[in-house]
Formats: sequence, C-alpha cells, structure tokens
Amino acid sequence: MHGEDIPYAYGFWSLVVVNVVLFGFFILSFLTPVKKREWRSMGVTLAFFVALFTEMYGFPLTIYILTGILGSKYPVLNPFSHASGHLWLVWFGGGPAMMTLIHLISNGLAIAGFAIMWKGWKLIHGSKGGLVTEGLYVYVRHPQYSGLFLVMIGMLIQWPTIITALMFPVLVYVYYRLSKREEREMIELFGDEYRRYVEKTPMFIPKLGGRG
Repeated sequence: MHGEDIPYAYGFWSLVVVNVVLFGFFILSFLTPVKKREWRSMGVTLAFFVALFTEMYGFPLTIYILTGILGSKYPVLNPFSHASGHLWLVWFGGGPAMMTLIHLISNGLAIAGFAIMWKGWKLIHGSKGGLVTEGLYVYVRHPQYSGLFLVMIGMLIQWPTIITALMFPVLVYVYYRLSKREEREMIELFGDEYRRYVEKTPMFIPKLGGRG
C-alpha cells in the first residue's frame, strides 16, 4: 500500500517509547550525568527526543499546525500519511531519491555524533580524573556535547518539527552554560594549564584547518 493511501499513519506509541528509550540509553551512557545541573540539562535533552519521536510516530503536531494555517494551500492531498511527514519532500519534492539522500545525511550525522560521544567518554574515563587534552580534545574542549549536537542536527534533518526546531537553540545554550561552569571547575583543579588549553581550543566547533 502506498503512503498516500494510508488515512492516518500515526498513533504508533510503542515506536515512540522504543526510540526514546534507545536514544536515551546511549546518551545517558556517554554523558553519564552526576551533578544536579547535569541532570537538568539531560532532562531538556530527553524532552527533545520525546518531542521528536512523538511527532514522528505518535501525533503529528507540526502537520496539524501547518495544515490549520495553510488549509488547502498545504502541498499534499493527504498530509497525515507517514511519507508526507517528511517536510523536505512536501515542500521541495524529490520523491524516493530525496528521501534516500535525507536519510543518508541524517543517519550519517547521528552515527558520527554517537561515535564522537563514545570516543570522548573513553578518553575521560581512561584519564582517571586527569586533564584530557589529546585525541578529540585537541580539536574541541567538549567533544561529547559536540557529538550530541550532531545527533540532534541529524534528527532535525530527518524529521523537522516546529517544537524541536525551537528547542535546539535552547539546548545549545543550556549546554553552553553547563560547559562554562565545568570549565570554571577545571580551572580550579588544573589552573594555568587548563587556561592555556581554553585559549587555544574551541568549545564545540573545531577550527577550520585542524589544530590551533
């Protein structure tokens, strides 16, 4: 059966739960929040993925809002088929080829993000409390957060929604503030050594051309 023949392709709450649990498990494993402020940031992160997968499989709020605003101008006949949930296809067309490209890009970013989070986690836990400035930490001061942002960008490309698009910059700001607090603690522990590291190493985005 083709996507456009499906009257309403949502309400799959079991898929919402499975995906939230799966993504939550990996993120919690690699970021391992301990302090209260870390758990607050993690709560906002998990809320992002709950909102994302709820719209992907459960209740398409973005499509309801867009069809309510645009009415008959919305560019598909059956907006509530699952294929029509891909807003890039709805607005720019492209068919199966475009959908394949979207999934290649989005899944590639998500996999790369999780790989970065995992490698950052290995370096931190292998240091046994020491200062880590090698590996991924040569390029950015907080590679695990950079990896998390890549995962989120990948999922935003795969399934853009109004709520997650609004939440993403808030999440970046939340982790920026968390990073600044962590860096103050690192300066207390490692002093000028960490100050010099901060001066030459970007926070989240590597410098063009590699090492500083």
